[in-house]
Amino acid sequence: MEKLLILNPGSTSTKIAVFEDETPLFTESIVHSPEELAPFDHVAEQYEFRKELVVKTLEAHGVALDSLTGIVSRGGLLTPIEAGAYEVNDDMVWQLKNKPQNEHASNVGAMIARAISVEYGIPAFIYDGITVDELLPINKITGITQFRRKGMGHNLNTRAAAMRYARESGKKYEDITVIVAHLGGGISVNLHHNGKIEDFINDEEGPFSPERSGGLPMFDVIKMCYDGEHDYNSMMKLVKRQGGLMSHLGTTDSRAVEKMIQDGDEHAKLIYDAMALNIAKNIAKCAPNVRGKVDAILLTGGIAYSKYVTEYIRERVEFIAPVVVYAGEDEMLSLALGGLRVLRGEEKAKHYTKVENPGY
Repeated sequence: MEKLLILNPGSTSTKIAVFEDETPLFTESIVHSPEELAPFDHVAEQYEFRKELVVKTLEAHGVALDSLTGIVSRGGLLTPIEAGAYEVNDDMVWQLKNKPQNEHASNVGAMIARAISVEYGIPAFIYDGITVDELLPINKITGITQFRRKGMGHNLNTRAAAMRYARESGKKYEDITVIVAHLGGGISVNLHHNGKIEDFINDEEGPFSPERSGGLPMFDVIKMCYDGEHDYNSMMKLVKRQGGLMSHLGTTDSRAVEKMIQDGDEHAKLIYDAMALNIAKNIAKCAPNVRGKVDAILLTGGIAYSKYVTEYIRERVEFIAPVVVYAGEDEMLSLALGGLRVLRGEEKAKHYTKVENPGY
């Protein structure tokens, strides 16, 4: 029997769980107040603070660290990596501390995992990290030589959905072709083919979502950047936290928007339908990669609970392939299953090597 500690740090909380094989013994979200996080200028500085809380939570649940057989953390903003498992090592921790792609709470997860791993001699891994980038070279090209498209985004949940579909279809992941749309606070769409995520439309360039702007008219964005009212931080806040449904309707809650629609708000319906149509259009954009030969289109994430949204999308994309809904996302279980595959010898963990001059 394997006993796994699962770590999933977020901006205002640290989710932890302990699994015995596929069964969760407990899952808890440790909430961090703004006042607690205020003293830290950088995410990496939160390491000791979050690690201490993780250890105390394990003690409160009666879980001894030396009883664990493995640790799996959400992957932070490393340099581009392949899908699957990576052993957490000193190079990975160095990258996340010194030269990550960006500041992100998930960067701390591997740091905590490494410390416990070294102290207790327990193997530690990340699985399907945020920076998985397996795009085919042709899919990375943009119209400006200095820019390239990236696979960074909801890799953990979308790959878990694709692997679930393969399992339920009696096939191997490597033998299916599926387009997966993650519908959450951010929305992304990717193509799984030949055992790789060969194309990825992330929430920077794809559909707008409850809080993100998605792709925008570039000339207007450039003009706004130089209007004297916006700087880098305000523009990033606008497109990442104040876009989408928040910009149009003042809420990021899709359930609240559906209530507006039920109450006869035609403007809310127009915006919500536009979001769903944008998702459908971006799903269709992935199909030419494989000449339309797609086994299924998978809808996952929190908004996939909405029959309004999933049916709207289904009606517009089922000409490509059947639509399967896997509502919600269980990142903790997905991480645990990834770790179990490694510990059971079904998958081999990769080795991460630091990149001192990443040049993102």
